[in-house]
Amino acid sequence: MTQLQHYLAIVAGGISLFGLVFGLMSGPFEQAMLVKAFLVLGSLSLVRFFVPIGLWADAALAFLGTVALLTSLTVFSPAPAFFWLALIAAWLFAWLFIERLSRFLAPGIADSAGLGLIIPVVFGISILVIWEVVTRGANVPQVILPPPSMIGARIAASAGTLWADFQQTFLKAVLIGYVLGCGAGFVVAILIDRSPFLKSGLLPLGNLVSALPIVGVAPIMVMWFGFDWPSKAAVVVIMTFFPMLVNTVAGLNASSVIERDLMRTYAAGYWQTLMKLRLPAAAPFIFNALKINSTLALIGAIVAEFFGTPIVGMGFRISTEVGRMNVDMVWAEIAVAAVAGSVFYGVITLVERRVTFWHPSVRGA
Repeated sequence: MTQLQHYLAIVAGGISLFGLVFGLMSGPFEQAMLVKAFLVLGSLSLVRFFVPIGLWADAALAFLGTVALLTSLTVFSPAPAFFWLALIAAWLFAWLFIERLSRFLAPGIADSAGLGLIIPVVFGISILVIWEVVTRGANVPQVILPPPSMIGARIAASAGTLWADFQQTFLKAVLIGYVLGCGAGFVVAILIDRSPFLKSGLLPLGNLVSALPIVGVAPIMVMWFGFDWPSKAAVVVIMTFFPMLVNTVAGLNASSVIERDLMRTYAAGYWQTLMKLRLPAAAPFIFNALKINSTLALIGAIVAEFFGTPIVGMGFRISTEVGRMNVDMVWAEIAVAAVAGSVFYGVITLVERRVTFWHPSVRGA
């Protein structure tokens, strides 16, 4: 057991012990019996310093604490002190389990078996559990922050509306604008590569346009291209064009002088050098721009819908439902946008690993 694991075990068991004391003083044992039973087991976990406890005992404690807290939310209003101590203890046991698991498994074995996904999955679940317990246990008003269960129920009840908004915003405005903006930036970077004059003129202009606020550009695009998705795609093109241009130009200059001299000794022309040396060397820069633009495109399309759109779209839904105080629907749209953006980013990252497998950063991953 490392020093960090040692401290985590002591703190988790100690907090469970304190929580048990507060729980026994607060009333009958039947009141939130599962939480108090978890605190008993958490307190007994301190015997790990005399009797070795297996790796999965920490996982079992974290799982039991989660179940106990979620099933006891309806008992208290508001939750007493031992309830919050149980929440902290369960989170610490989950942290301790991940710490021990990450040191127990070799990196290669964890990746090949898919066990490396356990860490982000447990982290995400713990965030949702803490969110649920805090909002319901502390009686947080739903208009301020609804619990995840309420957001999930809204997603299930409004699946048709959310799908229509997703089609309008992501499948039309985001993807079309993303392809046009990134493609145009890449092509222009190739064209100006041989012109120092254009480089000196366009790159500062690119930095200037990248600094333009969306709230100023979006109304103009709506006036030019109308209220439907083309105006939002135009905003996405503006937001993604110059990051791709700047990164591609920087990537084309990433190859060293020695490598370019070697290509000249092979009598390679400009296009041969471009295709076989400079573009492969620029691939990490290009994919960096693609990943940055994947988030910028979604943000740009959603914000642009605030300034004029048909009665469909993520941005339209967020702006109208906020006015109606339907906060659960707003969070449902945010959740859909977050999942879509994360999947989009993840797909680009997977393609990057396949294409730039030779790069040191990818080999290390």
